[in-house]
Amino acid sequence: MVSGAAQTWRQFGDGPLSRITSRVYILLAVELLLLLTIVPGLLPLLLLGRDPSNLPLVALFLVPVGPALSAALYALRQQRADLTDLRPAALFWRGYRANAFGVLRIWVPTLLWLTVLALNLAYRGAVGLATWWTVPLVLIAVAVTLGAANALVITSLFDFRTRDVLRLAVHFLVRTPAVTVGNVLLLAAAAGVTAVLSEAVLMLLASIAALAFLRVSEPMIHLIRKEFTA
Repeated sequence: MVSGAAQTWRQFGDGPLSRITSRVYILLAVELLLLLTIVPGLLPLLLLGRDPSNLPLVALFLVPVGPALSAALYALRQQRADLTDLRPAALFWRGYRANAFGVLRIWVPTLLWLTVLALNLAYRGAVGLATWWTVPLVLIAVAVTLGAANALVITSLFDFRTRDVLRLAVHFLVRTPAVTVGNVLLLAAAAGVTAVLSEAVLMLLASIAALAFLRVSEPMIHLIRKEFTA
């Protein structure tokens, strides 16, 4: 009788409706944990005016986002869509503890670089930059952002030294163009949501954005697992 009940539960857990239910539960749990870990930094951000002089503060308030997003990527990647084994919260906190320091070593310098580039663009006249510098600075900012995106995924899911993470991140910008283009589209979508609506809407879609980010990065993840891990 017990064996039959267990078999029935396993069958229930493998059905289409059960898989959809588990996916929704996982996304909701990760979303709540993301909000819990990033809201203390992002609430002040919502109160800031959209003035270039606030860019250093924006960078400061975005610091908690890196470890939180890394933990979300870890939880979404490791969690099985099985109603009998749903542990998104435990996986989120495991990923947060394991990866926070490594992520910050990449995330903080990235924010600093992007802040410097943004300030130079915003105050181009004051610092004496010619108009034609706009295009190179924007391209550098995009390249830094895309490299950091790859590095964030690699740090979240693999155990490499920071310098190796950076080398792989740059390598896969060219090696997996589909990932690079996909991340460009995700960044454009995030910027569009923020510009048209607000940062708060983007925060409410954070777990869905993290899942999309993970799906876009799958070709890179597959190659790293195949070629650079035992």
